[in-house]
Amino acid sequence: MKAGVSSASLYPMHTEDAVRTLCELGVKHTEIFVNDISETRGAVFDEIKSIARSFELDVVSVHPFSTPMETLFMFSDYDRRRETFFDMYRSYFDFAERMGARIFVLHGAAKEARCSDSMYFEQFLRLCDIASEYGLTVAQENISYCRSADIDFLKRMMKECGDRAKFVLDIKQAVRSGISPFELLYVLGRSMIHVHISDNMPGKDCLPPGKGSFDLSGLIKKLSEIKFDGAVLTELYRSNYGEPSELYDSMVYIENIIQNVEKCDVK
Repeated sequence: MKAGVSSASLYPMHTEDAVRTLCELGVKHTEIFVNDISETRGAVFDEIKSIARSFELDVVSVHPFSTPMETLFMFSDYDRRRETFFDMYRSYFDFAERMGARIFVLHGAAKEARCSDSMYFEQFLRLCDIASEYGLTVAQENISYCRSADIDFLKRMMKECGDRAKFVLDIKQAVRSGISPFELLYVLGRSMIHVHISDNMPGKDCLPPGKGSFDLSGLIKKLSEIKFDGAVLTELYRSNYGEPSELYDSMVYIENIIQNVEKCDVK
């Protein structure tokens, strides 16, 4: 299990600057949030790649800015629009492959989307097939305003998609959905391959790890119990913290919990 920080935490800083900032802070594992399709190629891509290489940064995952479009494109009844979507997402997959990422994060359809569950799962599996050409695993994130906020929906997804159904556990999104992150972790089990972590307390659903009252130690212990060996990445909104150095402090806080839990496991 490894700790890191998502570049999304520095939005709206330009992506290359966000990656550089994290590297200079000492972050070794990250998720790159692509904020514009232009960043997947050309000079901006070259700069991001150069920064990551020079700091030996491990890019665990990639997250696209175009998640609000997924309802309109990926889960549309209009076949041409679906084809446009898959062609567009190949650009992200190519970016992710060249950055050495293994996971691609999907929000999926909004709650009000008209697509059936069967169509949702069919489109998800197609996206998985395309992503696999680039060595990527698509992971469905639990999002408060999407279908994935519903635990029963996630259970159906696991049943219909089998072991190809993989998931990102996002703590703040679970809280916003009124779901216990522990319950969500219990349901997803070993199908959960990636974590966006944050702290919280009554009235504040997204805080830097260590600044709230959520049982982060208990969560990481549960992750250890299911043999989770992925990344636990701090992901905050820019209004949730002050100086960028707080992101590094949050990562270290999580690293210390991981080390303590792993020491106990060895004993």
